[in-house]
Amino acid sequence: MGDMTNSDFYSKNQRNEANHAGEFGCTLQELRSLMELRGTEAVVKIKETYGETEGLCRRLKTSPTEGLAGTAADLEKRKLIFGKNFIPPKKPKTFLQLVWEALQDVTLIILEIAAIISLGLSFYQPPGEGNEGCGTATGGAEDEGEAEAGWIEGAAILLSVICVVLVTAFNDWSKEKQFRGLQSRIEQEQKFTVVRGGQVIQIPVAEIVVGDIAQVKYGDLLPADGIFIQGNDLKIDESSLTGESDQVRKSVDKDPMLLSGTHVMEGSGRMLVTAVGVNSQTGIIFTLLGAGGEEEEKKDKKAKQQDGAAAMEMQPLKSAEGGEGDDKDKKKSNMHKKEKSVLQGKLTKLAVQIGKAGLVMSAITVIILVLYFAIDTFVVNKKQWLPECTPVYVQYFVKFFIIGVTVLVVAVPEGLPLAVTISLAYSVKKMMKDNNLVRHLDACETMGNATAICSDKTGTLTTNRMTVVQAYVGDVHYKEIPDPDSVPAKTLDLLVNAIAINSAYTTKILPPEKEGGLPRQVGNKTECGLLGFVLDLKQDYEPVRNLIPEEKLYKVYTFNSVRKSMSTVIKMPDGSFRMYSKGASEIVLKKCSRILNAAGEPRIFRPRDRDEMVKKVIEPMACDGLRTICVAFRDFNSSPEPDWDNENDILSDLTCICVVGIEDPVRPEVPEAIRKCQRAGITVRMVTGDNINTARAIAIKCGIIHPGEDFLCLEGKEFNRRIRNEKGEIEQERIDKIWPKLRVLARSSPTDKHTLVKGIIDSTQVEQRQVVAVTGDGTNDGPALKKADVGFAMGIAGTDVAKEASDIILTDDNFSSIVKAVMWGRNVYDSISKFLQFQLTVNIVAVIVAFTGACITQDSPLKAVQMLWVNLIMDTFASLALATEPPTEALLLRKPYGRNKPLISRTMMKNILGHAVYQLTLIFTLLFVGEKMFKIDSGRNAPLHSPPSEHYTIIFNTFVMMQLFNEINARKIHGERNVFDGIFRNPIFCTIVLGTFAIQIVIVQFGGKPFSCSPLQLDQWMWCVFIGLGELVWGQVIATIPTSRLKFLKEAGRLTEKEEVPEEELNEDVEEIDHAERELRRGQILWFRGLNRIQTQIEVVNTFKSGTSFQGALRRQSSVTSQTQDVTNISSPSHVSLSNALSSPTSTSAAAAGHPCRQGIP
Repeated sequence: MGDMTNSDFYSKNQRNEANHAGEFGCTLQELRSLMELRGTEAVVKIKETYGETEGLCRRLKTSPTEGLAGTAADLEKRKLIFGKNFIPPKKPKTFLQLVWEALQDVTLIILEIAAIISLGLSFYQPPGEGNEGCGTATGGAEDEGEAEAGWIEGAAILLSVICVVLVTAFNDWSKEKQFRGLQSRIEQEQKFTVVRGGQVIQIPVAEIVVGDIAQVKYGDLLPADGIFIQGNDLKIDESSLTGESDQVRKSVDKDPMLLSGTHVMEGSGRMLVTAVGVNSQTGIIFTLLGAGGEEEEKKDKKAKQQDGAAAMEMQPLKSAEGGEGDDKDKKKSNMHKKEKSVLQGKLTKLAVQIGKAGLVMSAITVIILVLYFAIDTFVVNKKQWLPECTPVYVQYFVKFFIIGVTVLVVAVPEGLPLAVTISLAYSVKKMMKDNNLVRHLDACETMGNATAICSDKTGTLTTNRMTVVQAYVGDVHYKEIPDPDSVPAKTLDLLVNAIAINSAYTTKILPPEKEGGLPRQVGNKTECGLLGFVLDLKQDYEPVRNLIPEEKLYKVYTFNSVRKSMSTVIKMPDGSFRMYSKGASEIVLKKCSRILNAAGEPRIFRPRDRDEMVKKVIEPMACDGLRTICVAFRDFNSSPEPDWDNENDILSDLTCICVVGIEDPVRPEVPEAIRKCQRAGITVRMVTGDNINTARAIAIKCGIIHPGEDFLCLEGKEFNRRIRNEKGEIEQERIDKIWPKLRVLARSSPTDKHTLVKGIIDSTQVEQRQVVAVTGDGTNDGPALKKADVGFAMGIAGTDVAKEASDIILTDDNFSSIVKAVMWGRNVYDSISKFLQFQLTVNIVAVIVAFTGACITQDSPLKAVQMLWVNLIMDTFASLALATEPPTEALLLRKPYGRNKPLISRTMMKNILGHAVYQLTLIFTLLFVGEKMFKIDSGRNAPLHSPPSEHYTIIFNTFVMMQLFNEINARKIHGERNVFDGIFRNPIFCTIVLGTFAIQIVIVQFGGKPFSCSPLQLDQWMWCVFIGLGELVWGQVIATIPTSRLKFLKEAGRLTEKEEVPEEELNEDVEEIDHAERELRRGQILWFRGLNRIQTQIEVVNTFKSGTSFQGALRRQSSVTSQTQDVTNISSPSHVSLSNALSSPTSTSAAAAGHPCRQGIP
């Protein structure tokens, strides 16, 4: 299905339509054109063509109340005629495309060129035998047999390049595949509520067909187009399609058109599905983009961003990038990239530093070799440059060039991106088992740096199973559920009606699934608690609802974060109106002027009675950690009919029926999880809509606050008063006074949550920039989730909007899973540090050996092919071995590293330099006196193409052995003594170390000419292994030296504050881009500049070497500026081409530029 292009898909539908048009009263084409109308046009068209929506329902053979019958044959037929609710995804990159991308790497290109030149020259035989005259300054004319073998070195380099490319491409391919798997898993989990055969059921979004009656409610993301047939107060955010950020009010007689991919912001209702999949509005946009996409790959950068949006909107949890539709937003969508993660920032910087050093070294190596050769041949030996000698000289120069490139290859740690990717991919896979569904790869690593968590209370810290445990009815405060007989009959009747009618009809209490289990709560949990209260009073709510079905409700004021209450108006048999209200007790009580007494009669309820009630009833309940809800009602005359839109007048003069205390027990595992967080240096803050006493009681139970500590618990109002100046503007320094001590923010609105998160992130009063994680489940949490460094959405209770804005979805809604995420995040960071510690040791040693060896003996003791093999163990295998270490609880015993802590700490620097000293000492000893120790021929100053010597083979072998044992040392980065600790918990590590050892034996004994090796005797092998083992002993020696003594050691890979706060690009819509996003763009630009600098430098070096025009290098320099504006296809050493990262909804290139703009609430 996926590989069928959209146009085929469409034409197939057309053919089908012709055959079946007779079966339904309207064709696909008619419905498509109907959905393109808006507002009154649409209402008129429906009236004229179909005669109201009922007529349309009849033509589509469905019932507005019962829905479809749901028989398999009927559903299949509908799918055939009107299409499936599925948009074919973009084709994934083929393996060959990925190979081609991996080949774009600059170092690999240089190697390929060097190898090809080397191959070409080895086949070129100079005319005449005048060679003796050409200065064979390096002694010993070559044998005929050896001349034949000249091609081997070039071929071997090419072979190893192929290896590196295949490994990289395979890694990218499996990452893509994993990601698609994850995507489809998320899509399958996406369910929607429809009515079929009179039953309300949940079905996967892809199963929805034309003619279905879907129930829409607050927080949904509409999965298909439809017509609104019944409901109340429905407001929709259509910005994802129209770019208008105002909420659009939907009504049956004014604007009944509901479009896929739009968010329900308020209210509830039913819609008749009229278009699905590629025929829905989102699908049509997607098809337009998809169809033109192949030919215009180059032009449609912008379109791609929209097509991402479309894909995402359709299957709401696509981790697509996407930007909004209109031009203003297009400009914005280029800007909104999520900030580059801490680790990537540090790695980029480190890679650039190392790359520069390597370039300098390799250039010096080449220059010294060329000069030495030239002076030796033409000055000392006074040879003439003869034309017939040119090829011989060129061959020498090529050899020098290859040595120079080898030094560069070893210096540039191209294994870094590989290590990061492997480590992240491995962690993400394992985190799935720990109930963390990671939507953006780098969120996993950012989590390890988290310093603060702002958590919701309901459902995250608590079980979200509400039960009423106390009540205040008829002037009596009952500490447990009252006996129904003790409550006046009138009051009881009102209470049952008020609760049954004034709650979403989708909320129900169903019998338990297992015998003896708890009854299942479906829908809004607070309402379930109230319905449970009705059942506890031995009453039933179903008959009341059957008497007054949802269609008969006269007016509904749905719950939203501003009202904090919900009210429903019904028409009484005598024509008058009655309104039932429920909501937060302090809010509803303020609007009550009467209260039902012990006889069930209303009595006057004055402000001072209210104050007394707050003291005597509400505060004691709240101090037990209960949530207090007030239930009230009001009667209206039939004439004149009240002005229902004047909410303030309607919601006043109420009569209080009762106040209930609802308990939401703390999850048993939460206190322990919070203690772990606090021990790990992470501050947990609770942000909740509940009142302050309830919140404080729960916070104490969870261990967020401990009695007697110095902390703040604030209500939203007080919080706002403290952070705003006289003009009502938020001031950062005012927030700075509050947040360090703030632990509980109660009665908070979504904007308060966002303000707090933004305030903590932007705060500069602590030396580390805070890294904030936020949990959320409601639609209103969207802005805070997006603003946070890591947003966690609840997988079970979360609305689509919240999931869309998040980075990680907690599939079990449990706070303790966040602790697991922290552990994995820190583990990623540590794995990469381990890898760096190992890699840099090898880099330093190999570069110095190649460099000095080349300068002193004209020839690197480690040949190009050997270097590449070392590079392969260092990079690919070591990254596999060290990046897959499982996390331990010990990771939670230290404080977070923070943004400014360098990647390579002093301890690591001590280890790197310490081991490098050991390795260099031994290698140089072997190089200069090895032949005497082992009584073998010296390998120094061998002529061109001479056979491999035992001497150099021993050096190569020893070098590899030392790396193998140092890999075990690298497992610990904090100076621990026991490096074998937990080694068997990581089978991959053991396999790789043993595997490398085995391959090394094969290379040395049978590698022969291509690997420049000659077989060694057993005693020589023993010496090599023995010197390698010395690494472990030396490691213990290094561990004894206290790091504090070594003040001179520099750390590397540090992110400085200066680089994080950009001054540039303060765009005209400053409001739109916030600090984090600017920082990110700045980060990306630094990354491109870094890459461009490396590319420029390499080109300059090449230009000098090859003597071609200098223009190429300059051209690249001038294009740098344009690339920072429009990120075109810059291929980076991370082997992940950035432009794809910005276009395809799937490739979250972990190693490249972080995750692109996330779509959701404007």
